[in-house]
Amino acid sequence: MHDIKFIRDNTDAFIAALARRPAYAASAKDETAKILAADEALRSLLTELQQKQARRNEASKQIGQAKAKKDEAAAAALMAEVASIKDAIQAGEAKQRELEENVKALLAVLPNLPAEDVPPGEDEHANVPMAARDFKATHIPASGINQPKEHFELGEKLGMMDFERAAKVSGARFVYLKGQLARLNRALASFMLDSHTTNFGYEEVVPPQLVRDGAAFGTGQLPKFEDDLFVTGRELSEVERKTRALAESLRGYARDERPEAQGKGISLEYIVSRGGTQLENQIRDFIDLVPTTERLWLIPTAEVPLTNYVNGEILAEAELPIRFTAYTPCFRSEAGAAGKDTRGMIRMHQFDKVELVSITAPDKSDEEHERMTDAAQAILKALDLRHRVVTLCTGDMGFSARKTYDIEVWLPGQNRYREISSCSNCGDFQARRMNTRYRGADGKVKAPVHTLNGSGLAIGRTLIAILENYQEADGSIAIPDALKPYMGGLAKIEKK
Repeated sequence: MHDIKFIRDNTDAFIAALARRPAYAASAKDETAKILAADEALRSLLTELQQKQARRNEASKQIGQAKAKKDEAAAAALMAEVASIKDAIQAGEAKQRELEENVKALLAVLPNLPAEDVPPGEDEHANVPMAARDFKATHIPASGINQPKEHFELGEKLGMMDFERAAKVSGARFVYLKGQLARLNRALASFMLDSHTTNFGYEEVVPPQLVRDGAAFGTGQLPKFEDDLFVTGRELSEVERKTRALAESLRGYARDERPEAQGKGISLEYIVSRGGTQLENQIRDFIDLVPTTERLWLIPTAEVPLTNYVNGEILAEAELPIRFTAYTPCFRSEAGAAGKDTRGMIRMHQFDKVELVSITAPDKSDEEHERMTDAAQAILKALDLRHRVVTLCTGDMGFSARKTYDIEVWLPGQNRYREISSCSNCGDFQARRMNTRYRGADGKVKAPVHTLNGSGLAIGRTLIAILENYQEADGSIAIPDALKPYMGGLAKIEKK
């Protein structure tokens, strides 16, 4: 989410930065103009409401003065004016909420601004390799094999990778892994987590794998990328429906919006005045605990629950950086991926991944970005897998990122590099959506934190890389030395 004040005060700079994303090259000026017009309408209304409130306060004082002078006619006229102003303020406040939602909706679908050093470009062909991070590997990929096989050929020949039965059960883009390949999948997760926690100080977390709308909004999946997600829900019981209706009524009373709360009804403030602070806390806790929606989203990556761990919080600067890692299944609808990678495990609806998330002070995020990329690369180096790192261009970056490094592993079966990790610095973009800030040692709230996320690594794609790089002429798969302790000392996967 962007800072509306920044847009207001730095309009030309904002337009220029947004236009660096090719998708907004032609529309950045118009998009910004729409936001500023909506913001101006809101600010104008707020000024009007402040003036009305000031007049209401003044007129209320004048009522007392008129009554003191026994001028009942003047007092009655003033009371009528106050009542009229009250109605106008209530109508204005309803309009205010509508305009606030409009500004938020316009801001919510705009992507993050690219960092100044992100290379320009339309798509992946403009990404820039980072020679200093290139890793050649000492292991020769598919050594001595003239025509290396792709991973699905190897897995199916071993009898340990079954796409046909998975399609029968779940449809396309699913797989059964069995036997030693299933064990290799598990070994990779343990190896990656051990590396990140032991060598790089990440804290291991087992997070929820279903999240509410607010969490998916916080990291940028909603509202723009709803079609990329899987959603689940259930029918509410009668008790739950009645509880929700009661919570909505209380919300209405609290805002003084509902007809029952105007004139003949009672307000939340009145309820509180009769019950004291304890009752107020109980009512507000009840309202907050009852969800406003039944739907829950299956996580596309553990970035979502890990980053939202601090949603809505003010963190102490001394706590930063916070570093989390988690191993979870991930779920993606792969909308728009028709015809791409239809064979094998490259592009799945369900896949396993070890995720890295960092939450830092703003002046530390660039340094943390490099460190996170080091942690992801350390896995591939330990597995002796040839890979390279590229800086994504403005046209290939994700929605929430201000700068992204992709790590691409060499796949001899495809004779090309394929992405195995993306490490992104999101700046304060996600933190603004989550309303997450930090407090300095002086006790003053400073600014939104910066958030970063990266794959450390995609387990399925790492398994693919091992199959293709460590394949033997007879179709067996050598186990990288680093994984042998996790595989019970097994040196090779072969058909039984």
